[in-house]
Amino acid sequence: MVRVTVWNEFLHEKVHEEVTKVYPDGIHNTLAKGISEDGIKVRTATLEQPEHGLTEEVLNETDVLVWWGHMGHEQVEDRIVERVHNRVMNGMGLIVLHSGHFSKIFKKLMGTGCDLKWREAGEKERIWTVNPAHPIAAGIPEQFVLENEEMYGEHFDIPAPDELIFISWFEGGEVFRSGCTFSRGQGKIFYFRPGHETYPTYYNPLVLQVIKNGVRWAAPSGAAAPVRGNHNPLEPIIGQ
Repeated sequence: MVRVTVWNEFLHEKVHEEVTKVYPDGIHNTLAKGISEDGIKVRTATLEQPEHGLTEEVLNETDVLVWWGHMGHEQVEDRIVERVHNRVMNGMGLIVLHSGHFSKIFKKLMGTGCDLKWREAGEKERIWTVNPAHPIAAGIPEQFVLENEEMYGEHFDIPAPDELIFISWFEGGEVFRSGCTFSRGQGKIFYFRPGHETYPTYYNPLVLQVIKNGVRWAAPSGAAAPVRGNHNPLEPIIGQ
């Protein structure tokens, strides 16, 4: 059983009617419903909760954290960012969605500005699977289309990904590295681009399949934690 926490700042849905119409129960609850299945147990957390819903207890019971944020990045307390960062470094998986590219936690883990081109025009996005052998691409066709999405375009200011799984092309001509993996410490990170709040992207079965695949891929491996620091020899050292 992979224990997942879906975190959403849950701000747009309260102040923007067009977002409320698309996600009346919040993006977090839509995602939780969409990715819950046998083998994946989901809970949710939001910005307004004490400690943003990411207490030590919650994170210790989380195998993979899914993160959606946009207008509230700066409202996330640095101590909570540090807490999440420590858990990732110690093996918790992290799935960062859409505008979460500018979240404090993603920028801290990437060590870069994570900026990009963007445009809100409701244009077509064609997502190409460029690494079909990867587990995150399981069950995903060679390409699929989202009829209306926000454009993200290169250059995306991130480190070179460990693996590039998806590339997006947009109706206006731009392309974007829309599915990237990274490793930090013992933790695995997957960034997946789609998910602008005014479009029903998180009801799309292929988008949800990618996220579910990402959750399974990012779950802790169960390998023993490395031991660091001054260390006694495992075998006798000749001459000592």
